[in-house]
Amino acid sequence: MLKRENRLKNKYAFTATYKTKNFYHKDGITLNVGKENKTEYPVKIGFVVSKKVHKRAVKRNRLKRLMRESVRLYLKDNKTSLNRYMSLVFTAHANALGKDFITIENSVRKLIERIL
Repeated sequence: MLKRENRLKNKYAFTATYKTKNFYHKDGITLNVGKENKTEYPVKIGFVVSKKVHKRAVKRNRLKRLMRESVRLYLKDNKTSLNRYMSLVFTAHANALGKDFITIENSVRKLIERIL
């Protein structure tokens, strides 16, 4: 699980991130990037899997857990800071269903490295 200071929870923060229209896509995962951070606050990260992806909550939650763990491991391993941005939102699509952890992790890492 991500640290409390890195969790994006507010509905308005999600919509503000979407409004920037700055996004990247890789293997069924989309990364929406928020505004540039001019302060020293830590980056807020959110995860979204729509009901359109799968009707079962078990499947949706599994995708969110895989993405969340990938980001957590990335933040733990790398010394590079994501604090350049105010918020990041990872959105999974139907293409990401059924993929294993290594594939999801590689996609998430490539998306993060793309914005740095």
